[in-house]
Amino acid sequence: MLSHILFWVCAVGAVAAGVAVFRVDSMARATFALLLSFLFAAGTVFLVELAYLGVLVVLMMIMEMVIMVLFMVMYMMNPAGLMPMSMVHNKIGALVISATVFVALSAVALLVDWPRREHAPPADPTRALGEALMGSKMLVMIIVGLVLFTTMVATVVLATHRGRYDRYGDRLDRRIPDDPVEGGVRS
Repeated sequence: MLSHILFWVCAVGAVAAGVAVFRVDSMARATFALLLSFLFAAGTVFLVELAYLGVLVVLMMIMEMVIMVLFMVMYMMNPAGLMPMSMVHNKIGALVISATVFVALSAVALLVDWPRREHAPPADPTRALGEALMGSKMLVMIIVGLVLFTTMVATVVLATHRGRYDRYGDRLDRRIPDDPVEGGVRS
């Protein structure tokens, strides 16, 4: 009974947060609404006892959405992607396509004769899942993940031409900073 309640909480929460992606008026808020939707979807993965996959979804989505918001704060012309803007383009077309996809996926979920399990579950489902997804390429994917993360960090470091303390120089106890960039905050 508890698992049914949790499933419906996660399902309704995922759909509500997904709708919020298109209802909020900024990119940053839409990103956090999308993150919330993915976290609710990960909750349903935990309910079918796929803990490894659920943790993977949670960690990937949190990192992906936080990095996306970080890049919005750094590179968008409006402050932190918080300026009001429309998140929907081609509203009628998008509504028709999304309604069609929803009806098709619902029909598949409800009308397909789902297969029954024939064999006992593996002793180590995490290892079996990893081997099924990656086969012998797991080490390569781990290294690629580290290289991508290093690239993102290096990009952020190289994109910042000002250091953290360049407003105050070596004397952080100054009341008024000696800001080398004109028009900076004077406090």
